[in-house]
Amino acid sequence: MAGHSKWANIKHKKAKEDAKKGKIFTKIIREITVVSRDGGGDPANNPRLRLLMDKARAANMPADNITRAIQKGTGELEGTHYESILYEGYGPNGVAIMIETLTDNKNRTVADIRHTFSKHNCSLGDSGTVSWMFEQLGVVTLVKPDVVSEDALLEQFIEHDVDDVSIGDEMIRLVGPREQLMAIKQVAEDLGYTVDSVQLEWIPTNKIELDDAAGEKVYHFLDALDDLDDVQNVYANIAD
Repeated sequence: MAGHSKWANIKHKKAKEDAKKGKIFTKIIREITVVSRDGGGDPANNPRLRLLMDKARAANMPADNITRAIQKGTGELEGTHYESILYEGYGPNGVAIMIETLTDNKNRTVADIRHTFSKHNCSLGDSGTVSWMFEQLGVVTLVKPDVVSEDALLEQFIEHDVDDVSIGDEMIRLVGPREQLMAIKQVAEDLGYTVDSVQLEWIPTNKIELDDAAGEKVYHFLDALDDLDDVQNVYANIAD
């Protein structure tokens, strides 16, 4: 069992602030539109859409916004066509970076990302540059109870296809095979935990250890990428 990475905690707190400002709505709406387009607008037959609808409700998004996003994806309403593009590169101190984007203008998106890499003296690479260092896995985030035992967590989840359990300041992360994502969520709910989020993430297979000064430089870079309008998620192979 590993401790939560600082970047995971930063993203969690940042998501709360973005939710207050309504900024997170834009990202979720784009995701819902694309997932509805690719897998249909019925959450009963589209697990990814069902997850995003839960995410939208957790962010207090109005039901009308969710419905319109689905209808734009299925073509019932006219909407913007978003394209999913994955970018890769090396950040400060040789840290491997994976960036998920949804964009209606890939020239604008790559220009923004390239500028951010250049500004921080980093290198944006081609497809396959660093993705071999990552594996896409299912991640279920739970609200951390007032009292929680690492041993108890392992005992509760080790037999349910959970590969890693980590405890952060405010949350618990369960990591397992992508195909077991919904099953892990169900087990957590059955055990009485409050589920905060359920999603697929790029998890590094090997991580780089950084001292405090190097770490702050990397976090500043990751935060700059995460703030770009077309960026949905940012991942890095930094140790806990």
